[in-house]
Amino acid sequence: MNPTPADAAMTEQDAAAVVARARFDAAGLLPVVVQQWDSREVLMVGYMNAEALRRTLVEGRVTYWSRSRQEYWRKGDTSGNTQHLRGAELDCDGDALLLQVEQHGPACHTGERRCFDVDPFLPLPAQAHRTDDPEGTP
Repeated sequence: MNPTPADAAMTEQDAAAVVARARFDAAGLLPVVVQQWDSREVLMVGYMNAEALRRTLVEGRVTYWSRSRQEYWRKGDTSGNTQHLRGAELDCDGDALLLQVEQHGPACHTGERRCFDVDPFLPLPAQAHRTDDPEGTP
């Protein structure tokens, strides 16, 4: 069964445990990769501080910290293009977060569905791929 947005919300106690596990940078921020829960398409990248993460986990509506405005913004409050939480995962180091959301309307402030639709430059030319490195890094 797929979780509904309301099912994805946590108790304050459970959210506090996740916030405690997260490793925020020197500015107190955590990068957040956001993907559509059912198609897995990457929609955008944002940032959260501890309070934005807590609000997101408890309320089930995604809240970010705006680095430029230095304030909280809950996705969709002004645009109507909301993000409802369907799942969340900290990475292995706890210093990045993957959110699975139900996106309503465009995710990008430009009006595009995804922030990554603007300038696609892949696939890379064949000579850019190395086959002698098992990690696949140049």
